[in-house]
Amino acid sequence: MPSVTETTPSNQATRQEKDSLGYKDVPADVYYGIQTLRGKENFPISGLTVAQMMPEQIRAFGWVKKATAKTNMELGLLNSKDAANNKAIGEALMSAADELIAGKFNDQFVVDVYQGGTGTSNHMNANEVLANRATELLGGKLGEYRVHPNDHANAGQSTNDVTPTVMRLTFLSMHGPLMQSIQTFEQALRNKSEAFKHVLIPGRTHMQDAVPLTLGQQFGAYANAIADAAENVVFASQRLHAIGLGASALGTGLNTHPKYREVVTRHLADISGFPLRQAKDYFQATSSFGLFGDYSAALRSVALEMEKIAHDIKLYSMGPCTGLAEISIPDWQPGSSIMPGKVNPIYPELMDQLSYIVQGNDHTISLCVQNGQLQLNIMMPTILLKMTESMRVLTNALPVFATKLIDGVQANPAIAQYRLENSAQMVTALNPIIGYEMAAQVAKKVNKEGKSVPDAVIELGIKDKQGNLLTRERLSDVLSAEAMTEPPKA
Repeated sequence: MPSVTETTPSNQATRQEKDSLGYKDVPADVYYGIQTLRGKENFPISGLTVAQMMPEQIRAFGWVKKATAKTNMELGLLNSKDAANNKAIGEALMSAADELIAGKFNDQFVVDVYQGGTGTSNHMNANEVLANRATELLGGKLGEYRVHPNDHANAGQSTNDVTPTVMRLTFLSMHGPLMQSIQTFEQALRNKSEAFKHVLIPGRTHMQDAVPLTLGQQFGAYANAIADAAENVVFASQRLHAIGLGASALGTGLNTHPKYREVVTRHLADISGFPLRQAKDYFQATSSFGLFGDYSAALRSVALEMEKIAHDIKLYSMGPCTGLAEISIPDWQPGSSIMPGKVNPIYPELMDQLSYIVQGNDHTISLCVQNGQLQLNIMMPTILLKMTESMRVLTNALPVFATKLIDGVQANPAIAQYRLENSAQMVTALNPIIGYEMAAQVAKKVNKEGKSVPDAVIELGIKDKQGNLLTRERLSDVLSAEAMTEPPKA
């Protein structure tokens, strides 16, 4: 990763701001302030900002800040001595929050995605942008802070309850599109299951020959596996609706109004459109992030099933001249700079890699979840970054895999039929008729001499358990591959 440095041109106009650590010159025309600038300077890590990597987080900040401003205005907490000013500040903050929600100030979020301090730099970035814009709406100048980033934009709040709420809203806002993508992929698999319901293929266990099944049954299994994984994601998402806004620093609700929790939760639900509810335990909401671990694990379950499907498709389509080649996948680009005509399974390969990203992110998130100490989990920036990456790659990739890969899969039934006819495991259907020991002798002859199962049975002169010599006509009925793909009919 290249080094990241930030410099301010010497001729750039600045304004001076003060915080508890002292004074700094801030570019005159920016909406962020001194605390954001400190965060920008303190974390020159990746060169990637929240605006670049997680714009959904900025929108979630807008939702939270609009709800808190509305609540504080209603409760008279923005200026208890002057009702008119209380209302003016509240309405200005709400208008600024609407612009934040619309993405107008995304370029003002300049702190690196990798940062310490529980994401306080990101939170103050939001507070400063909103305070400056609200000040501007009230006729003031940037940096004048008629609306203060701490006293007004952050009234009754803490990073410790705001950021966990922002995390929940960020993930909820991405959840719907993710589920649509999963369903698109599942439906593509179901379509192939129907299309291939009569295509017989050899089964394989331990990478060795096994009894037959249909290609439709296999694709149906894929579809149901994805559906089950999707259920995990839906179930895990339900816990995201319980928010701890109003917990303040630890869960005590310090510096909040007695009605604050109830009112702010109601307003945030209306503003965001999600069925939010108050946390059952506000101390848990700031200190325990197991719900994020659960949601990440559910994403991992989708990734694992996706990877399994990718592996199978690569095996079924491998060759085509020297491998299984029982299916064909679409050709999208030349596969080699030296071997003419070679085409590679680019989408199954990508499915593998994205699965590893989601699995790796899940491991990182797990470490972050378990390393919250005492009353606070300070790993919020990394959980946000890794979860949103997992959600984004799955959301964007699964429809591509559906249309570019699954929709274009073609069966090669002639190849599969040839393999079935020459598979020793077809003899499994004879177990109830001639017994396992005799069937094993047939299988050995098939494998050793390259004969078909019927030919081997006839040459060995095998009789059934009642002493009747097996004929080709009877063997034809018993060794029907299609009949072997389902339980016997009553």
